Amino acid sequence: MNERSRDFPRRAPPPGIGAKPYGRDRKPKDGPARDKKTDRPPVALPGMGSRQAALDILNLVRDGAALDEALDRCRSFDALEGADRKFARALATTVLRRQGALDHVIGAYLNRPLPKRAARVGDILRLAAAQSLFFETPDHAAVSLATEIAKRYEETKGYEGLINAIARKIAKAGPDAVASLPPRVDTPGWLWRAWERAYGPQKTRAIAAAHENPAPLDLTPQDASKLETLGDDLGAEIVLGASLRLRVPGPLTELAGFAEGSWWVQDAAAAVPARLLGNIAGKTVFDLCAAPGGKTMQLAAARARVIAVDQSGPRLKRVQENLERVGLRAETVKEDVLAWEPARLADAILLDAPCSATGTIRRHPDILRSKTEDDVRALVALQAAMIDKAVALLRPGGTLVYATCSLQSEEGERQASAALSRHETLSRLPVQAGEVGGLDEAITRDGDLRFLPSMLADQGGIDGFFAARFVKAAT
Repeated sequence: MNERSRDFPRRAPPPGIGAKPYGRDRKPKDGPARDKKTDRPPVALPGMGSRQAALDILNLVRDGAALDEALDRCRSFDALEGADRKFARALATTVLRRQGALDHVIGAYLNRPLPKRAARVGDILRLAAAQSLFFETPDHAAVSLATEIAKRYEETKGYEGLINAIARKIAKAGPDAVASLPPRVDTPGWLWRAWERAYGPQKTRAIAAAHENPAPLDLTPQDASKLETLGDDLGAEIVLGASLRLRVPGPLTELAGFAEGSWWVQDAAAAVPARLLGNIAGKTVFDLCAAPGGKTMQLAAARARVIAVDQSGPRLKRVQENLERVGLRAETVKEDVLAWEPARLADAILLDAPCSATGTIRRHPDILRSKTEDDVRALVALQAAMIDKAVALLRPGGTLVYATCSLQSEEGERQASAALSRHETLSRLPVQAGEVGGLDEAITRDGDLRFLPSMLADQGGIDGFFAARFVKAAT
């Protein structure tokens, strides 16, 4: 269940970012300051476009947009091409991913915190620090462009000297400034504590280490029999026995098999739950909360009669577009799952429920700052209601797979146990070793599936995912 980040409160800033003001008290202005003599925007400098776009992306995320939404809405980012576009995205994503470490380093050079109204100043400093600490950006470029961009906003004028001085000190310190920081510095405390309770200190540290790097790009072949041939054409390696991982990702539309609809983008872990339904050829399968459609395509490729349900019209349209691109068919229904009353019961159901998406932090690092414990509690209640609905929509003897891309046990293991306690007609059908592509460690003691981002570390890791398989009693 990817791309479901929502607008949630952020963590309080660490020491060094957030109280008495530096510089003059100016009313913030949305957009770069204009030249008062000519009333024209400032002249573009080499490299400024990508930094400006990265700053704009961070501003949208801070205002509540999910990262994917910010990338779609950001006009300055949309105007970029090639290397500049790639760098802007990588820079903004790195700031979100490593914000804890960046704030720690920046805070060491502040003798008092920045005021809350100077949020853009903090982002400019983070962008400059990220270039010096995590990218091979020449010091003069990181410093001078940060100083120049500060001159372009009314709310950041007066901070140019501070930004210049701190950016220079961080550039001089270089990557050593973050080398000795503990692995938990980028993880909110509530998440760290929850993961330690669920997985123990060692695995929690491994999860945090995995989150320091972006996720690789995985593909799911439409025809499993062509896995090796397609892998050779793409120069990809096989992951979990059924997915392809690109060694050197390029533009998707230029990759072998794109025009023919031979594959779609889907993390290797996210592709496993649909396969747990077994042989579904000719069976009626409900894909509940179907968008963006990766699992719908898997079910359709397995020759099931698929009904894909989602309450979002735009997201359901995307499902249909994805199906059309690869030449597959499924019925799509715009409906709230909890209110939907189909004409017939399903032989099998895949419920990829709305969740905190903490298993996808490598792809959506904004989740580190947007989700809270209260959000998880609300989602747990929704998931339980959806499981109950799915049980009611499943025919006797049918199979239900419940899945979330969350690392929180409340949304996974504990949710599955609660479902069994509520429904006497349900029994667990344990996942077998041969169903997870050889990654036996992902099977829990109870027979559920639990992927962690730290697994398959030598191949680039995988998304965090949970899945439990149930069978409804025949009578």
